[in-house]
Amino acid sequence: MLLFRKRPEMPAPSEALPGRPHPLPTAERHFVNGHPLKGPYPEGIETIVLGFGCFWGAERKFWQLPQGIYVTAVGYAGGFTPNPTYEEVCSGLTGHNEVVLVAFDPAVLPLESVLKTFFESHDPTQGYRQGNDVGTQYRSGIYTRDEAQAATARTVRDAYARALDARGYGPVTTEIVPLDTFYFAEEYHQQYLAKNPGGYCGLGGTGVSCPVGVGVAAE
Repeated sequence: MLLFRKRPEMPAPSEALPGRPHPLPTAERHFVNGHPLKGPYPEGIETIVLGFGCFWGAERKFWQLPQGIYVTAVGYAGGFTPNPTYEEVCSGLTGHNEVVLVAFDPAVLPLESVLKTFFESHDPTQGYRQGNDVGTQYRSGIYTRDEAQAATARTVRDAYARALDARGYGPVTTEIVPLDTFYFAEEYHQQYLAKNPGGYCGLGGTGVSCPVGVGVAAE
C-alpha cells in the first residue's frame, strides 16, 4: 500500500490552515542549562534556525556540543500558518518545517562549526523526509537572519555537496531562505529527549565529513 501513498508537497498559501493570533504557551527556561528560552540573550550571542528531521533529536545534537551553545529551542518555521500547533504542522497543511533555534557564541563556536554539526547529523539529499519520517515538515532547511549568514550557509552547503557527490550521493536539497518567523513549539517538545532519554530519534547522518574552516570554499 505504500506505493499508493500521496507524495508530500508544500501547500499553497491559500490552502494553509488559518492558525491563531497568539503564540502557544511554552517553557520559560531551558530544561538542560536553565537559560531563558526566549531570551533576552547576552550580547554577542547569535541565532540561526535549522530544520533537519524530527526536532526532538535535532535539538539534542546542539545542546550536547561541549561549548559555545547558549540555548536551543524547538519550533516551526518556513510556512504560512501563524502560531501553528504540532498537530497542524504534522498535517502538512501549514507549510512549516520542524526546526531548532540555536543561540550560540560565534567567538567560541563559529557559524561554520554549527553548520558542520547540522549537515553531518542528517542526510540533506532526501527531500521531504529523513529516514522513516516522511513529510514536508522534515525537509532540510537553513533559515537565516541576514545575508552574512546566508552567504556562509551557501558556502558550507556547496562544499558539503561536493563531498557527498564524491561519495555517490545525489543533489543536496537543503533550502536556504531568510527567516520570516520562528514559532516556539509547545512546552512538552522543548528538550524532549533530555526529559525522555529513551524517546524517539530517527536522525542518521551520511558518515561523510563536512569540510569547514580552511579550504571550505575550495573547488
